[in-house]
Amino acid sequence: MGCDDNLGCLTGEHIVLEPLSLSHVAALSLAVTDGQLWRLWFTSVPEPAQMKLYVTKAIEEKALGQSFPFAVRDRVSGEIVGCTRICHWEPDNRRLEIGYTWYAKGAQRTGINTESKLLLLTFAFETLDAIAVEFRTHWHNQASRQAIARLGAKQDGVLRNHKILKDGTIRDTVVYSIIDAEWPAVKNSLQFRLRQRPPIL
Repeated sequence: MGCDDNLGCLTGEHIVLEPLSLSHVAALSLAVTDGQLWRLWFTSVPEPAQMKLYVTKAIEEKALGQSFPFAVRDRVSGEIVGCTRICHWEPDNRRLEIGYTWYAKGAQRTGINTESKLLLLTFAFETLDAIAVEFRTHWHNQASRQAIARLGAKQDGVLRNHKILKDGTIRDTVVYSIIDAEWPAVKNSLQFRLRQRPPIL
């Protein structure tokens, strides 16, 4: 705890997005065991033993100016419950992607993801001055596709045979986006949804 916005944190009512660092490795290694998230074949969540490498690569991308990776802390429990990232940042084109998002099973369907996306999208559109924010997911990840659509993102298309995954299967990637003209309505919708939810425990 103790991270403030001057250190690059994005702070909401229920969560804090803390700039990812090696100090988060142990907590993330524990969080990922809740639901054994790496066993879902259509996701790219690291196993506990791979977490240090995963975090190190994210920090390297940040140093290159390509991404803004965050650990997600539940302000009520104080626990790190997952991570997320602004990535593929193209300043010249004012485009970026929000991805590499995963949460411990106990943090799923609690409103944490809604507030996380609100914080990230606000940063993207109102600080980085993005004109488009992308979301990408596996064709077969129905939960992720539904969550992205609930944000107000629109499907742009499907990149077929887009990636060869670590198990050798080939991923079709579904691409969604929110553009700057849509952001005010999306923001109002996310804020409304958070007000309608019971307190996040």
